[in-house]
Amino acid sequence: MLRGFYTAASGMIAQQRRQETLSNNIANANTPGYKADDGSMRAFPELLIQRMESNDIPTSRGLNLPVNQEVGSLNTGVYMQEAIPSFEQGDVRETGNETDMALVQGNLPDEEGSLFFTVQTEDGERYTRNGNFTVDGEGFLTTNQGHYVLNQAGDPIQTGGMDFNVTNDGILQVDDQEIPLGLSYSSNANDLVKEGSGLFQLSEDGAPLLNARTEAGVTFNVRQSFLERSNVDAARTMADMNRTYRSFEMNQRVLKMYDQNMQQAVSQIGRLR
Repeated sequence: MLRGFYTAASGMIAQQRRQETLSNNIANANTPGYKADDGSMRAFPELLIQRMESNDIPTSRGLNLPVNQEVGSLNTGVYMQEAIPSFEQGDVRETGNETDMALVQGNLPDEEGSLFFTVQTEDGERYTRNGNFTVDGEGFLTTNQGHYVLNQAGDPIQTGGMDFNVTNDGILQVDDQEIPLGLSYSSNANDLVKEGSGLFQLSEDGAPLLNARTEAGVTFNVRQSFLERSNVDAARTMADMNRTYRSFEMNQRVLKMYDQNMQQAVSQIGRLR
């Protein structure tokens, strides 16, 4: 009985965490460049249940021979192992803001690959799909959080103001200068970890990102005055939230039933009548 109690409780915890992940997706449905998370469910190891019996051996001593008979397997619960972001390309919409940029992926050599803008934070280089940029008081191109957008050489981009042009291949034209945007390519985007504010960080055992122009051999298109929308499917996410809530309720009912049975076992078993 206790085993079933813990199995139902683990199901409730897993569904609660999945619901939190789906709620975060809905909350960021209008965040530019946001990548939806999908909860990865895993089961605890199964147990093989056996029935213990004994057969009498016709001997003068009356020996008993123990026999094990398999009943079947029993699942011991489920848990949400991790939240894995989907790097599927989001829709692109026009904003009319000259500092906005949308990174549109073309042919990628790797199925799990993805392109990113490169930015500089206090903790080092980070990567983002959110092209909602601005120009700070010193004339540098930055994110809305104040992180410098880097060029191909890894330096902050000095625009001097809002008057600049961005070509389809990601070249900023400022006065007589041409500054290539720092675009990075990851052959396996799952090596990146979400850090918040639309930023991704390379995991400790992840493969270093490549220069999208000179090393990766990918095709892309940078569109000025456009933004990539999040890839959250709101209708599907709401349906998933409803199913997750129903699963949570079912586990809750099972847990309540086990609780009632345990209460009866404690109060009634062994009672003298």
